[in-house]
Amino acid sequence: MTQLTRLNKYISETGFCSRREADKLIETGRVKVNGNLPEMGLKVSDKDVVQIDNKPLKAKPKRVYLAYNKPVGVTCTTERKIKSNIVSAINYPERIFPIGRLDRPSEGLIFLTNEGDIVNKILRAGNNHEKEYVVGVDKPINKRFIERMAGGLPILDTVTKKCFVEQTGEKTFTIILTQGLNRQIRRMCEYLGYEVTTLKRVRIMNVNLNGLRPGQWRHLSDAEMRAINDSISDSAKTEEGSIDPNKRLDSSSKVRKAPSSNKSFTAKVQPQRNDTKPVRSHSSKEKRKSGTLSLKKR
Repeated sequence: MTQLTRLNKYISETGFCSRREADKLIETGRVKVNGNLPEMGLKVSDKDVVQIDNKPLKAKPKRVYLAYNKPVGVTCTTERKIKSNIVSAINYPERIFPIGRLDRPSEGLIFLTNEGDIVNKILRAGNNHEKEYVVGVDKPINKRFIERMAGGLPILDTVTKKCFVEQTGEKTFTIILTQGLNRQIRRMCEYLGYEVTTLKRVRIMNVNLNGLRPGQWRHLSDAEMRAINDSISDSAKTEEGSIDPNKRLDSSSKVRKAPSSNKSFTAKVQPQRNDTKPVRSHSSKEKRKSGTLSLKKR
């Protein structure tokens, strides 16, 4: 069966323009489908003849998936008027756009693509795709800081999801998030009275920065794309998938405190997954303490 796609999306997937710009072209009568002026919302297929200003629309390009090590100072926008925009920084020969964001003072891994559907599936908050960061702050951190970062903090009218956090130095830690609130890590640290001095994303899902220096990019491999597609095969790409299930803390979570003798420790909170089992607390007193669950890195 021939797949039908909304006309504005069909046009944008060829790289001609964005969906919003395609809507304007349709509204102003510059688009024809099989020689006729289309209605908004019309669905088309590759069998249809789409013209813009009486010129045939070019065929859809091959799908592009890039991994880019964004340097500090590059802005994650496609707006060409912004000199530091990520598209100009990469200078790829076809129209691409970033999946998600890293703010300008941050660095590290970000995906870029020309496929809209995969963007929606990866970005939806309810899909729980992991992103790992290495963070430096302006003063020494302690056990309490790690536990509170891992346990969820109230920012932006919600409570952050429980997550994996591990101290790696006097002022540094690793954190793995499955959500992407605006400036989330910086806001979490600010809530606890700390300022982020360095922030680097080192992994998204199954892809890491290995071999990529700041400013370099590469195509995702077939193996990486197979793993990504497998992991998002059941992901929502609708608004239902963007609902944050962590609006409130899960009071039923069992926890275990990290050993007090270990200066560099890990706070790990068990995510709600079918393939993992919660760690059993050793006593009813221990259940009442704020602490952590063990979680193996994937």
